[in-house]
Amino acid sequence: MQQQGTEFGIDDARRVLAEVFAPWVQDLDLSVEDFDIAPPPGATADWQPGAILRMPFSERLCRNGGTVCGQALMAFADTAMVIANLAANRGYRPMTTVDQTTHFMRAVTASDVLAEARVVRLGRTMSFGRVTLSGADNKPVAMVSSAFAMLP
Repeated sequence: MQQQGTEFGIDDARRVLAEVFAPWVQDLDLSVEDFDIAPPPGATADWQPGAILRMPFSERLCRNGGTVCGQALMAFADTAMVIANLAANRGYRPMTTVDQTTHFMRAVTASDVLAEARVVRLGRTMSFGRVTLSGADNKPVAMVSSAFAMLP
């Protein structure tokens, strides 16, 4: 997936998003907007690797009443956390979701959704993270915490 001796970056993350995920996840038309593998100059001590992804609004993702359904938001958060794990691992590594807890705070209608996914702790076999989903107005839609098992 990555050439030896090269830095894993946003283009590599975009390639993984396009090639590794199931076709129905690809149908969400997600995009990687930002990808952080190393702290920027002047970053605070609590900086965490991660990524920002966008899920464009689509009527196909809405339930009755024009509200983006929770199932789409949860799949989006899970996918965003996988991409954040790519940043923390500085490359592709097979993994699987062990746990995901979602707290919905408000409905989102007729709006793209942004996911800011951060790896809180990366261990040898497990990763723990958090995702904040926000609407186009930058107001939080949901908070998600998750755990992933790193596969051999």
